[in-house]
Amino acid sequence: MYLGIDLGTSAVKLLLLDRDGKIVKSVSKEYGVSYLNGNWAEQNPEEWWNAVCSGLENILDEDSKSKLESISFSGQMHGLVILDEEDRIIRPAIIWCDQRTEKECEELNSLPWLGRITGNQALTGFTAPKILWIKNNEYENFKKIRKIMLPKDFIAYKLSKIHAIDVSDASGTLILNVSERKWSKEMIDYLGIKVQNLGQVFESAEVIGTIDDEVAKEFGLNEGVKIVIGGGDQAVGAVGVGAIKEGVISVALGTSGVVFSSTDEYRADKNYRLHSFCDANGKYHQMGVMLSAAGAFKWWVEDINESKDYGHYNEIAEKVEVGSKGLFFLPYLIGERTPHNDSNVRGSFIGLTHNHKKGEMTRAVLEGVAFALRDSFDLLKDMGIRIEKIRVSGGGAKSVLWKQILADVLGKPVISIDSAAEGPALGAAILAAVGAKRYETIEEACEEIINEVEIYEPNLENNAIYNVGYKKFKSLYPMLKEFY
Repeated sequence: MYLGIDLGTSAVKLLLLDRDGKIVKSVSKEYGVSYLNGNWAEQNPEEWWNAVCSGLENILDEDSKSKLESISFSGQMHGLVILDEEDRIIRPAIIWCDQRTEKECEELNSLPWLGRITGNQALTGFTAPKILWIKNNEYENFKKIRKIMLPKDFIAYKLSKIHAIDVSDASGTLILNVSERKWSKEMIDYLGIKVQNLGQVFESAEVIGTIDDEVAKEFGLNEGVKIVIGGGDQAVGAVGVGAIKEGVISVALGTSGVVFSSTDEYRADKNYRLHSFCDANGKYHQMGVMLSAAGAFKWWVEDINESKDYGHYNEIAEKVEVGSKGLFFLPYLIGERTPHNDSNVRGSFIGLTHNHKKGEMTRAVLEGVAFALRDSFDLLKDMGIRIEKIRVSGGGAKSVLWKQILADVLGKPVISIDSAAEGPALGAAILAAVGAKRYETIEEACEEIINEVEIYEPNLENNAIYNVGYKKFKSLYPMLKEFY
């Protein structure tokens, strides 16, 4: 059997896969986020570890303990975990959604060689600006640093005592030379750290070692269980939906929204509006990220309408004509990444009249998120990346209406798969199976395990209406930018 561990922002999910590629069991354990000073976000890594330990106790019975061959990981990207010379956590982890590093990003983006080496611009979520913030604001803590890790790598370290990272997660640190798949000496020197502070870089399906003897004994596992390093949540999530070949695009409709395209060769957007990262499949990927996707729908249903009945709001939105009677929603509730990289912009309803009711406003939210995702699709097209079909996952993918809106807005088939709800946890289990040589390649594993179950073809008439609406949507951000 093969275990995938997906360390998310609000919970860790563990998924057990058998030798036939069938999901045996999955469990989730929740933990909290500390929000400080308005836009800071931190977590205690020990709470992650405690949740993982609890999950291991729940998911493994005596039979699976004896059959477990390997463990791999997916994890929230960009978070900064720092340990001292005695492996003690120096301070709480600064996680991906933290916004404190605006000045550090401005400093890094002024470096003329940054994009050429890292393939990206500095964003507040990335790891390098966080290291620079520690250096600028908590110098005593900075001097104590001996190990720098990302969240999932902390869990891998607790299980194996091996300090490692994979290429996909390392890409999101802004310290990796992405095209060469190795740490950048220029970035290391600029940050004032040492290469020894960073984990050894592996490919995502590589075995970094075996489980620590004491940990194996504690959980009743066999010695020699392989530890496969895994990857960042989006790269591993793409494995979990089988979006590992150029032309098959993954759209993750989670709290945030992600458009993900695997490419055979390294490419970078000339203005670095898309992230250009190493991929879990040994290749590369481009990724566009919007910060409020299903999160915007959750805000509308739960916070504004004080309801949990998502089915009702899908029903009233479905009765509304395409285009929501000229109403637009900008889903920038906590700023935006792709393509604007603007932490100050905020969400808006534009064009409200007496004729707009809850149905129109609900549909406008769904359409606004789809338009914002199209921003990333247009950037992929500008880079010459072909788009043949779209595989959708995440909580938002439960909405049939939303999947049809996506197909109509993007003008491409949108496909549901049988494992969409499992996402990165399944991807991690697949990487564990590949690392254990159950499958020769990630491609072979995905073809055997993942199945398409439903296709939403674009309605050409609706697509024409949305093409006009999208042009108007694109004009709104430049008009509102200065207001914020």
